[in-house]
Amino acid sequence: MSGLFDVSKEIILVTGASQGLGRQFARVLSAHGAAVVLAARQTAKLKSLEDEIRAKGGRAVAVQMDVTDIASISKAVDGAEAALGPVSVLVNNAGIAIEKLAVEQTEADWDSVINANLKGAYFLATEMARRMIARKQEGNIVNIASVLGLGVMKFLSPYTISKAGIIQATKVMALELAGNRIRVNALAPGYIDTEMNHDFWSTPSGEKLTKRIPQRRIGAESDLDGAIMLLASSASRYMTGSVVTVDGGFLLA
Repeated sequence: MSGLFDVSKEIILVTGASQGLGRQFARVLSAHGAAVVLAARQTAKLKSLEDEIRAKGGRAVAVQMDVTDIASISKAVDGAEAALGPVSVLVNNAGIAIEKLAVEQTEADWDSVINANLKGAYFLATEMARRMIARKQEGNIVNIASVLGLGVMKFLSPYTISKAGIIQATKVMALELAGNRIRVNALAPGYIDTEMNHDFWSTPSGEKLTKRIPQRRIGAESDLDGAIMLLASSASRYMTGSVVTVDGGFLLA
């Protein structure tokens, strides 16, 4: 079965790779032989991850990318492909959230979240698709959505709207690009314990939320390893427009 999930010939661009899920995706894909492009705004953290991967014998290059800046997207991809070659897989992970009730969200809050999570992801995906089409290259785009693109919670309205948009963008791009041999799928994680939210899970609110999950636990970053390997490899070769949910049963509750 190891050959089925082989990514050793892939050049994979991971956005938001400086921390959290993006960093974990880069690590697991590299550990299985992929060359990884590490993209984010925080270059110091990227350099540390690049050094870590190279020290283990992997191939990695860090590029600064602000997905809210279209010119930055193109420049970063140019640099990545000059260093490692044509990107074959995009893991479209960068994103942010601002926690407020809808009536308290400002226009600036809305713009920040939508530009990073939806506009940026959309234009990076289309930039990669244009390059793949021009090269007549088979390609693979994995958009990182969220269970909150399918269900809702309070305090995160722009985020939930952006992730619902990512799911619809995944489906329409899958339809449009299938004829070019480019697959587009989405991974929708549930609640995952990361360095950004770790302290929250020991609070009364965090414990209450955990109890809502049928498996009665918060996911670990490594719980997404199997799903990202599936979607990034040819094991998912007959999947396009799919949304893979990894949430401990959260949406069932």
